[in-house]
Amino acid sequence: MRFKLTFLLTFIVSFCFAQLPKGFVYVKDIIPNIEVELRYCTDYNFVGKVIDGYEENKAILTVDAVNSLKKAQAELNKQNLSLKIYDSYRPQRAVNHFVRWAKDVNDTVMKAVFYPKVKKKNLFKAGYIASKSRHSSGSTVDITIVDMETGKELDMGSPYDFFGSESWIKNSSLNRVQRKNRSLLQKVMKNSGFRNYLQEWWHFTLREEPYRNQYFDFVVK
Repeated sequence: MRFKLTFLLTFIVSFCFAQLPKGFVYVKDIIPNIEVELRYCTDYNFVGKVIDGYEENKAILTVDAVNSLKKAQAELNKQNLSLKIYDSYRPQRAVNHFVRWAKDVNDTVMKAVFYPKVKKKNLFKAGYIASKSRHSSGSTVDITIVDMETGKELDMGSPYDFFGSESWIKNSSLNRVQRKNRSLLQKVMKNSGFRNYLQEWWHFTLREEPYRNQYFDFVVK
């Protein structure tokens, strides 16, 4: 009986993880209390549609990245705060979707929300859209902080995925609370082994990412 139970559990675990390449895990399997809201799994993003390759709201990262992220979460939990993931591993087909969208200059459904001051034809030149993304290597995460009591996101001074100087880490127009919140996020992630991206307060990449310059394309599900 014990042998059969062990075999069944092994089968279930193997089945659940079968879709992920070696070295990747579901973030919530390692950090159960982290918040996940994959924006590209919804139509509330700069494209205005569900993005190719996102079938379920499940954050996926490399084992190395999740283990480092767990340190950041533990530090924030001491303050009754939690990380919230907007995006993690991103399939190459999703990046290709962004590129196709960016080339269609007439599709500006979400311009007022995400890029009101930027002409769509300039998104490539400005570095907001590219044909390759660190996300597709599996160790980059877009993230914010939420209050565990209220469930509300801390005020970071600009929305996630906002194309403009308002999202730059050193935006000089932030108020005291916004500066404090951004500083906390930057400090916690840096101390946990991640490096930031100066133009996006939410974007972090593991310093010693295991699959640098490898771009995966398995579906998020």
